[in-house]
Amino acid sequence: MNANPLQISLFAEVAGAYAAAPCGVLDNESLYATVAERIGTTLEAMDMRTPIGRAGVPRSTAKRKIRWYQQTLKQLGVIEHAGERGVWRLSENAGKDLHRAATGIKLVAFSTELGIAIWGNHQDVFRQINEPIALCISSPPYPLRKARAYGGPDERQYVDFICEALAPIVRNLVPGGSVVLNLSGDVFEPKKPSRSLYLERLVLALNDRLGLALMDRIPWVNYSKPPSPTYWACVNRVQLTTAYEPLYWFTNDPDRVRSDNRRVLEAHTAQHQRLMASGGDGRNAVYGDGAYRIRPDSFGRVTAGRIPRNVIERGHVCSDTAAYRRHAKAMGLPTHGAMQPTTIPDFFIRLLTQPDDLVVDPFGGTVKTGLAAERLGRRWLVTEWMLEYLRGASEMFCEFAGFSMHECMMAI
Repeated sequence: MNANPLQISLFAEVAGAYAAAPCGVLDNESLYATVAERIGTTLEAMDMRTPIGRAGVPRSTAKRKIRWYQQTLKQLGVIEHAGERGVWRLSENAGKDLHRAATGIKLVAFSTELGIAIWGNHQDVFRQINEPIALCISSPPYPLRKARAYGGPDERQYVDFICEALAPIVRNLVPGGSVVLNLSGDVFEPKKPSRSLYLERLVLALNDRLGLALMDRIPWVNYSKPPSPTYWACVNRVQLTTAYEPLYWFTNDPDRVRSDNRRVLEAHTAQHQRLMASGGDGRNAVYGDGAYRIRPDSFGRVTAGRIPRNVIERGHVCSDTAAYRRHAKAMGLPTHGAMQPTTIPDFFIRLLTQPDDLVVDPFGGTVKTGLAAERLGRRWLVTEWMLEYLRGASEMFCEFAGFSMHECMMAI
């Protein structure tokens, strides 16, 4: 970790000074005095001046650091100006669970040799990125009737929201690059048991506006999902309970799409292994009026594995999710309310990219995309606008080469 422990301690003491102040209000001189007391020094020692810059103007380096951390707390939304010069106070949001990045804020929360997790709005970040992108895989906020803690657009705004989020990413997609979206099929028309058509509208809009071609709709089947829709299936009994979420795979150039199913081959069944060992099926048969024929050597060729079906069966239980929750709980952080297993991004990263390709996720959440990419040797860039989610996720990356965390994250 590259952060200086003394700097981390000083940052924490600056934050602690506001937390301990009456009504959370401090002027700068009181802040200096409080921090000096908290770190066991004197105001005189803190006021020692050294030449700074080309002009060599004497400045107090300690006070400069305190003011810098003060501005960092402002950017984090922890403190706000109290209306008088040099007076700051804890913001109304400082005691709430989640801190959302304000417009324009872009902070490298943590990084490794392969990737970067940025606290900030995806639009602010990806509009300034000019790096070729091989894959964008993401689970955007769903247009739910009752939004989760991290918020999200409603159904009327959703198509525009997704298209605007993806536009700067699609601009940098390599020829044949892909976009994979994990969306919700459990969105209903207001007060009706009929499902919304927002998915169909989104698919058409991504094609019309961004030129993305639909490669496949892949159901993520999860039989351990809680029964839903609760009202229409469990109360009114007119719907069936849902067991899948749709995964949509798009590309900007179907003729040059960079997928290769040999990278995701699965183990043969025991029956198929016996057929290969025996040299084939050993019979002649015709089915479907000649459309399908079995010959004696059918299934006898030895192959590395079987091509996966376009259905993914995974439960939502995941060892990485369990580890993330343990870390978040130990630090007293709120946990993310919707997490897919790491095996979902792992599958698509293997299918659609090669080592050293860049994989991005504009709605990073607990950075599962980054975690899968890191393990597979892909470069990655993830943005997330809730600071606490990134802090909890950072613990999953500590052992990777080059791990570094911004010092302000230490105070979370």
